[in-house]
Amino acid sequence: MSQRIDFLIAGVQKGGTTALFDHLRDHPQIQLPDVKEVHFFDDESTVDWVQPDYAPYHANFDFSALQRRGEATPIYVYWPNSLERIVRYHPTIRLILIFRDPRLRAWSHWRMEHARGFETEPFAWCIREGRARVADNVETPGHHRVYSYIERGFYADQLARARRLFSPEQMLLLRSEDLQMRPGATVARVCSFLELEPVEAALRGREVNVSMHRESDPRPTAEDQAYMTELFADDLTRFEAMSGLDVGSWRV
Repeated sequence: MSQRIDFLIAGVQKGGTTALFDHLRDHPQIQLPDVKEVHFFDDESTVDWVQPDYAPYHANFDFSALQRRGEATPIYVYWPNSLERIVRYHPTIRLILIFRDPRLRAWSHWRMEHARGFETEPFAWCIREGRARVADNVETPGHHRVYSYIERGFYADQLARARRLFSPEQMLLLRSEDLQMRPGATVARVCSFLELEPVEAALRGREVNVSMHRESDPRPTAEDQAYMTELFADDLTRFEAMSGLDVGSWRV
């Protein structure tokens, strides 16, 4: 197979992947599809994963130009079998993973699903009793596309799985706050990772995602915050040691 995608922004949902996607669209040597999330490697209904046909996936890209090709589907790092399918597709592909405080990620995720009408229950219930909906999911036990507010925030296991499949040199790990506060330097790191020179257009500052960072928006209650802090504590300790990222502010 001569035609293959060069890189993926593979996670995490509500971590700033849309902003990074928009930044990289400015780069003349990077080609991205018209749609941000292609959702190929998490497709459980139309792809025969015994003998996958990559033609529909490649139809999202133009292979006539000399460019780095990539896409951003943040569920890939979380969804079962997605990373395994990716390594089978391209063993030396590069993965960009951008992580966010899992408490803020969970809240932002819930707000999105609530606004869409996919979630009708209050946040406090969803992060407690509502987790049973994930554990009891018949299609993919322990995983759920909508209700995984807490589960997607356990980063250590997701990163460990990625590390079993890809070398550290194939993965760039970022924090969402760095993209928000230092977009130029962060995008420059991504360009270096992709072996490209940064360009002026790619270094323009912009808001990461207004719905993610608007300070006037309500936040979880103190009780919810304390509950999630304790829930994620052990995982964050493992994740920090494994990733080398400073996540101390995610514990307070």
